[in-house]
Amino acid sequence: MASIQEIQDEIVDEFSMFEDWMQRYEYMIDLGKSLPLIDEAFKTDDYIIKGCQSKVWVHATMEDGKVTFTADSDAIITKGIIAILIRAFSNQSPQAIIDADTAFIDEIGLKEHLSPTRANGLVSMIKQIKLYAVAYQTQLN
Repeated sequence: MASIQEIQDEIVDEFSMFEDWMQRYEYMIDLGKSLPLIDEAFKTDDYIIKGCQSKVWVHATMEDGKVTFTADSDAIITKGIIAILIRAFSNQSPQAIIDADTAFIDEIGLKEHLSPTRANGLVSMIKQIKLYAVAYQTQLN
């Protein structure tokens, strides 16, 4: 299983293949389409990420010491953003998620190409993913 850093490096490499941001947005939309679907039971206010302009739901489970995320969004770009985050952080240990750096987001230029409200939503998504990891790490201790 690849480490978070290895996955993040892959994502940076993939985004560097595109010459402009329109191509990168199209790629993000494609990534969103491949997102593992969240169970409808988790598309409730309990799983919604506060601070996002669009609706984003994230759910996490832990099995064999690895956290797995599923998510969905009602907006195609946002769905692509959460797909990138889930790819980077899913199937990893809670401690690895907690310790993970998120510099890859700056490396692909994502924050600077999002509206301020979407950029805030991105920060909220990362925060929620890390909060799930903290909760699961607490269970392990």
